[in-house]
Amino acid sequence: MSAEMDALTVVNQLRDLAADPLNRRAIVEDQGCLPGLILFLDHPNPQVVYSALLAVRYLAECRANREKMKGELGMMLSLQNVMQKSTSPGETKLLASEIYEILQSAGKEEAEKAEAAAASCRRKAHFFLGSNNKRAKTVVLHIDGLDDSTRRSLCEEALLKIRGVISFTFQMAVKRCVVRIRSDLKAEALGTAINSTKVLMAQQVVKTEDGGELMVPFQEDSAVVVEENTDIPDYLPEDESPSQEQDKAVTRVGSITDGMGWLSTAANFLSRSFYW
Repeated sequence: MSAEMDALTVVNQLRDLAADPLNRRAIVEDQGCLPGLILFLDHPNPQVVYSALLAVRYLAECRANREKMKGELGMMLSLQNVMQKSTSPGETKLLASEIYEILQSAGKEEAEKAEAAAASCRRKAHFFLGSNNKRAKTVVLHIDGLDDSTRRSLCEEALLKIRGVISFTFQMAVKRCVVRIRSDLKAEALGTAINSTKVLMAQQVVKTEDGGELMVPFQEDSAVVVEENTDIPDYLPEDESPSQEQDKAVTRVGSITDGMGWLSTAANFLSRSFYW
């Protein structure tokens, strides 16, 4: 296996582990994984950079991680480099910008903690924060047929092909997908792409005035042109991804010994791969 393939494998594993909230503190506290993710932000392969950004974005969801992440050597500088690099795809720059803004404001959060308590409870329903960012918005989808890892992979493939999708996460237990997209992308484009699989049917979940939820189906006859994303390479097949087998993922997450053992393996790889 080539060094680049090793890098892709490791960063995708870290991304999948970081997707589970129970893993996020352990990854940030590990001596090798966070510095390794920062190194991945400067990798020549754009897919490695994007996957590393997704992992960092997951980790930043944990409020307790943000101060340490902000102070980690090279973190803010590497994010700035991704944002300013002319060869970075638009979605990659936007994701790096959101992470930078979240970490940059980390020091102010303690002072605003009391005022933000109520808002924080509402934000927990969303995968990504910063909903006031005019360049991006969050769409919550309920997807009939999202029953197993095979259907999840179909949905991932459909979403990754859409230009303007920044990132997404699945809530398999309730058959939902929370998608972060550019503000100029219509939610109908997500529905069109997912419904085109013929085995999945997406509806948008919207908040009502009284705080409840309403599922709005996408019109079957709506002619929404879905612009394919060609900037970001396809993801690697995730046949060995821990996120596909929920029972194994929970075991790996729940066991500190197993989780730290894997993180140590990843850290050793990162140390060996300091020079690309």
